[in-house]
Amino acid sequence: MKKVSILAALTGVCLIAPSAALATVYPVYTGYQGTTAQGQVVYLPTNAGTTNIVQTANANNAASPTRVTGALPRVGSNTTNAGRQYYEPTDFDRLADSGLYVGLGVGYSASVSGAMSADYANEQGGQFVPGAFQPANFNTDTVIPLQLSVGASINNDLRVDFSYLRYSGISYPNQVQSADGVGGFVTATVEGGAVTSNATMLNLYYNIDAYTGYLAGGMLRPYIGAGVGIALNTIADYVVYDNTFYSEKNPSNALAGQLTGISDVYAYHNGGTSEQLAFMVEGGLTTDLDGGIILDFFVRYTNLGQVRTSGSIIVSQTEWLGDGAGGEYAAPYDSVYHYTNWYESARLSTIDIGIRLRLQF
Repeated sequence: MKKVSILAALTGVCLIAPSAALATVYPVYTGYQGTTAQGQVVYLPTNAGTTNIVQTANANNAASPTRVTGALPRVGSNTTNAGRQYYEPTDFDRLADSGLYVGLGVGYSASVSGAMSADYANEQGGQFVPGAFQPANFNTDTVIPLQLSVGASINNDLRVDFSYLRYSGISYPNQVQSADGVGGFVTATVEGGAVTSNATMLNLYYNIDAYTGYLAGGMLRPYIGAGVGIALNTIADYVVYDNTFYSEKNPSNALAGQLTGISDVYAYHNGGTSEQLAFMVEGGLTTDLDGGIILDFFVRYTNLGQVRTSGSIIVSQTEWLGDGAGGEYAAPYDSVYHYTNWYESARLSTIDIGIRLRLQF
């Protein structure tokens, strides 16, 4: 009997002790049904003999995480605490989060628009000064616009920069249609007249992937941009040569030494620099590379304003004189005339395609 009593007592202790331990570790939530990590319901007895349901650790009840994008924080360990730890925010290089960048862009001008014309065409005697009496398109070699920029990202979608943009490889046309003095035109040849433009602009760019979505699996972000600034447009000196012979009087009716004709007319146009309002609009795709390197693939329309000469023209021509016997001869001198405030001008705009490399700090 004693052995049976001792065995019963030990059995009761064994049953009561775990129940007390569970009651301590797992607090009771009356009326709440929880699940274990395996999805099982756990029932714990109470002192009154009723059954309460408690919740054990359950991975399925974790709060839904918020989806984030971007690089993960760096991880590592320090000397004071064992194990892997995230660096504190103060350990980050704050300049790397500033959004500051410098950029270098290179492009190709797929289209150059602009036609030089003689603003003095309606001036009295203007027909005697060779120039572009009909609009003549710029002569273009390979035009490679270069751009330097310094800017910063305002937020994930907006950035602003200050840029310097240079165009060269453009010149006055090789030939123009000059006036013949009687309402028609003659072809005149041209030498010189290189055109350059140096523009400084304030530009604003906006990522539009919120509307279009990411492209190429999120590698490309479409954007649009616009800018405004000042362009300094320079055209070098050039000479327009008209080799037409213009008859003034029939030599057979001319007195000796009387003007009978004009030939070999050269018009030396002094170049000039003009300060013009410039603007651009741009669209493209951006992709991020490692090391803070960003590439922009763009198409850009740039309006650089007006290209204009200084208005000073020197004309040299050969005069022919009657010999009094029905003939004529070239004068031993050249007649030279100086015209001022007689301009030639054109508006200059381009459509460029290119790539811009930006280094973000």
